[in-house]
Amino acid sequence: MSKTRVIYPGTFDPITNGHIDLVSRAAKMFDEVVVAIAIGHHKNPVFSLEERVDLAQKSLSHLPNVEFVGFDGLLVNFFREQKATAVLRGLRAVSDFEYEFQLANMNRRLDSNFEAVFLTPSEQYSFISSTLVREIARLNGDVNQFVPQGVVEAFKRKQQQGW
Repeated sequence: MSKTRVIYPGTFDPITNGHIDLVSRAAKMFDEVVVAIAIGHHKNPVFSLEERVDLAQKSLSHLPNVEFVGFDGLLVNFFREQKATAVLRGLRAVSDFEYEFQLANMNRRLDSNFEAVFLTPSEQYSFISSTLVREIARLNGDVNQFVPQGVVEAFKRKQQQGW
């Protein structure tokens, strides 16, 4: 029997408790989960790719079937390279669905083997986004309830560096 391999792509700038919730649940559903951390040129990330990979690894080290890969380029090409079964996407709101639905159909048009699996976050994480967390941190707000402790500490280091 072949193994199931799901890719969970994103910039993860930073990884949040919502991301961790989805990865933890996916790790129970799939044999292998690849957290695919996009370089994210267009988003001008706060954390470097290396920092984001490190934060994700530390936050999810308790899950043995999860691996972490930085990537650049089209998701559909990465999907093929990874010999993935599906791509995991989180849906927090109807607006997420509209965008993700369009993206999934475009990727399926580029590769008929492309499959998308959608999960909704647990209720307590349904409003968390990396964008909101970054804004709170930028304004010296408390992000402890939204991200793992390693991310809190990483934000403190960024602030000390004059972020």
